[in-house]
Amino acid sequence: MNIHKPLRLIAILAVAAGLSLVGTPAFAAPGGGAYTCNGGEIPSGTYSSMTVNGPCSVGSGATITVKGSVTVNNGAMLDAQSAPSTITVGNHVTAGPGSFLGLGCQPMSMTGNSAHPCLTDPEGYSTVRVGGHITANNAATVLINGVSINGHISLQGGGGVIPWSVKNNDVRGNVTVTGQAGEWVGVLFNHIGGHLTVTNIALSDPHPDAGGVYIVRNEVGKNLTCTGLTNLGTPAVAAYGNQVARKTFGQCVA
Repeated sequence: MNIHKPLRLIAILAVAAGLSLVGTPAFAAPGGGAYTCNGGEIPSGTYSSMTVNGPCSVGSGATITVKGSVTVNNGAMLDAQSAPSTITVGNHVTAGPGSFLGLGCQPMSMTGNSAHPCLTDPEGYSTVRVGGHITANNAATVLINGVSINGHISLQGGGGVIPWSVKNNDVRGNVTVTGQAGEWVGVLFNHIGGHLTVTNIALSDPHPDAGGVYIVRNEVGKNLTCTGLTNLGTPAVAAYGNQVARKTFGQCVA
């Protein structure tokens, strides 16, 4: 079973990161007000809220505080997973249809085989904290790695050729991943205070070592539920090493 699938597509992620360097400049209201990024690199600063309309990145060593929420609009890109940075969001992070949402990166020296290395600095790491929820609706790509989340993670629909990863996070609430149609989805090495629910994911991974949807070594404070997980139309899930405080249901029982 191959939990390292995302590393096969590191070149795709590099291209995605490169896209975030083009576009019209970002701009912010004076005095740390609401910030809008239409493209380019988001500078360090404190903002009341943040809206991402185009391909936007967070540079190496940036320190960004958003007192309110971050909104990644339809088809936009927030790449905060290619370079080490410190990001604090007071409320929620929301990603719309067709968007790219990438938060957090860590080296193998910190997290072992579950690492999501920073492209600009393989030994660097991010510190990302979200005070509310992370929500994505029909996003093209979601990468959440090593993030501290006070609320829930809710990923509904979407998917594409870039692997989706939810790894090494500390989530006080629930994690729900449902309705994706892509090549790889993994929920790995997370500390989850509430329920973990992974349902109705249809993968299309042709590799002979494909194990299906990966649900590996999560610590779950309530229930773990896995249903409707397939690869190329056949039930497929790789679930092992999970510690579940209450009950496990569906395909993850075995």
